[in-house]
Amino acid sequence: MVQTLVELIKIPALSPDYGGEGEYDKAQKLLEIIKGWPFDKVEVYEAPDPRAKNGVRPSIIAYYYGQERDKRLWIITHLDVVPPGEGWTVTEPFKPLVKDGKVYGRGSEDNGQSLVASLYAVKAMMNLGIRPKRTVILAFVSDEETGSKYGVEWLIENHPELFKKDDLILVPDGGNSEGTFIEVAEKSILWFKLKVKGKQVHASMPDKGLNAHRVALDLAYRLDKFLHEKYDKRDELFDPPESTFEPTMVRNPASSPNIAPGEHEVVFDCRILPDYSLDEVLEDVKRLADEVRERYRKDDLPRIEVEVLQRLDAPKPTDPNSEIVKLLKEAIRRLRGKEAKVGGIGGGTFAAFFRKLGIPAVVWATLDEMAHQPNEYAKIDNMVEDAKVMATLALL
Repeated sequence: MVQTLVELIKIPALSPDYGGEGEYDKAQKLLEIIKGWPFDKVEVYEAPDPRAKNGVRPSIIAYYYGQERDKRLWIITHLDVVPPGEGWTVTEPFKPLVKDGKVYGRGSEDNGQSLVASLYAVKAMMNLGIRPKRTVILAFVSDEETGSKYGVEWLIENHPELFKKDDLILVPDGGNSEGTFIEVAEKSILWFKLKVKGKQVHASMPDKGLNAHRVALDLAYRLDKFLHEKYDKRDELFDPPESTFEPTMVRNPASSPNIAPGEHEVVFDCRILPDYSLDEVLEDVKRLADEVRERYRKDDLPRIEVEVLQRLDAPKPTDPNSEIVKLLKEAIRRLRGKEAKVGGIGGGTFAAFFRKLGIPAVVWATLDEMAHQPNEYAKIDNMVEDAKVMATLALL
């Protein structure tokens, strides 16, 4: 298992959105690893993307039939990783290092640990000659980190025959260090950019221009205050229990302290409880933008544009009493002697796509939450123990 994870980490699988070539090489390596394994069927689906290597973003689906073939358990992990970032000290991002019971490298925990765990959960059954109670379908998909347009979303839109209403779906891409948190709900996600256009001028003569930076700061402050006050409901199913509205990125072309910039951009990352409508939130954002525009109006300036960068309306949560939740709780209880709890998160996973289809999906893994950080690692014990839970889930 460790060797497999090491081999996969060595291959950067960065989205073209991040300047990478995509997942093609990593998918080929994975196919090479499982060649000769007695899967009953292995299929490769290729979403067209001219920016990627060979013009495709591949997803691999491998079937291991159960005693009751029509009862199906999907375990879905992703091939792609986020960019390395800065601050690595233990090793270089794509030069994996095994040390102190951990495997270091970009993509080790997110999502290599669970990918390998799912592989060897099935491999253990193969080695023992065991046919699980239900058919196990392993899916290794592209493009999770940048929205799933070329991954799960593409598969659902172009191959809807793959998924059935009574399928059970496990997405091992979130959890806690104890392996006792089962995610059944997600907040809606809204990323938007405020683009303010003023008139650049020397900072000593501000009356001759219109400082876009000041306008944007005022608008961002008003928005931050208003959104938190209006959308203040709490739901203890989630952690944190309230909607969040975070200004995250700013940009303007000022290259000197004495330039009052004529352009300024602010990005907000909003994670909103499912009770609220994203359309209503956007209407409020645009209304406040209009109010600030009037406040600073000077001839035809400022111009303020609201650009939606990403939007994902939260689907109905998975029923905490659904079969997949009950089976996963039982597997955790048997193997670890612990009672798992259900809850919601602010982050997005592709479990949401299945919930929209009315297919119950859960997100669960045992993680130290090192995803996207420098010195990301996967704990070997977590990988092995999660494989046991996955195998048990297929046998129950």
